[in-house]
Amino acid sequence: MKALSKTTQSAKPAEVEKKWHIIDADGLVVGRLAAIVANILRGKHKPSYTPHVDCGDHVIIINADKVKFTGGKMTGKIYYKHTGHPGGIKETTPAKILEGRFPERVMEKAIQRMIPRGPLGRAQMKALHLYNGTEHPHEGQKPEVLDVASMNRKNKASA
Repeated sequence: MKALSKTTQSAKPAEVEKKWHIIDADGLVVGRLAAIVANILRGKHKPSYTPHVDCGDHVIIINADKVKFTGGKMTGKIYYKHTGHPGGIKETTPAKILEGRFPERVMEKAIQRMIPRGPLGRAQMKALHLYNGTEHPHEGQKPEVLDVASMNRKNKASA
C-alpha cells in the first residue's frame, strides 16, 4: 500500500455541502471585504476546492449601505457604464450610488468583478444575499457570523 496518493480528488456537485455565513459590513472597506466574500463564494476557503464545481458557501451581507472607501475614492473613483447607443457613456461615483436608491450595488459589483465570468460565476453570485439594514429573511438557515474586521487586522499584522 502506498503511503501517499498521487491523485487529486475532485469534488462532485452532489457531494458539496454549502454553509451559510453572515457578515456585518458596517464600517468595512469595500475592496477588502469583496475579496474575502469572493473567495467564500468560490469555495477557495475549503480544502475540497475544485475550480470547475460550485463548492462555495452562501454569504449574507447586512448593512451593505454603510461600507467605506479609503483615501479619496468616495468622490474621486469613477464608475463607467454604456447605454449601448452612440455617445451613451455614463459615469457616476460611489458617493452618488451609496446615496441613491440601491446602495448595495456598490458591494455587489465589487464582488461580481472578482468572480469569473460565465455560467459557473453566475451560479456562484446567486449565493450572495445583500441587505441594507440589519434585517434579513434567512434566519431559518442558521447562518454563522464571520468577523471580517478581525480577519483584516490579522492579515495586516502578519504583513
